[in-house]
Amino acid sequence: MIPSPLLAYVAVSVFCVFKVSSRDTFIAAVYEHAVILPNATLIPVSREEALALMNRNLDLLEAAITSAANQGAHIIVTPEDGIYGWNFTRETIYPYLEDIPDPGVNWIPCNNPKSAHCWAPC
Repeated sequence: MIPSPLLAYVAVSVFCVFKVSSRDTFIAAVYEHAVILPNATLIPVSREEALALMNRNLDLLEAAITSAANQGAHIIVTPEDGIYGWNFTRETIYPYLEDIPDPGVNWIPCNNPKSAHCWAPC
């Protein structure tokens, strides 16, 4: 497919704007922490227990990110599984996942938090 001249011009213009407004250098921080893991079990935990565990890890990440930003970091790399850990089966990971409805579903979570599509209130 050959893009139209207008589309190509817009793409090049946007790229130039981003290039002009971007920094020549940046400071990066890499953060690693001992993830608070759930107890090893073959029985899924409740959604509330999963959220509590993820919130504990998010509190640690938030403190580290704030500290790095206060020291001048522009970009901060966090652990891939730093929120929930990694010792799961297909069944035990489910409470840690967010339900994303089919795009055809007309649902706004904060307008209808009690919907079957919503795990936790907004």
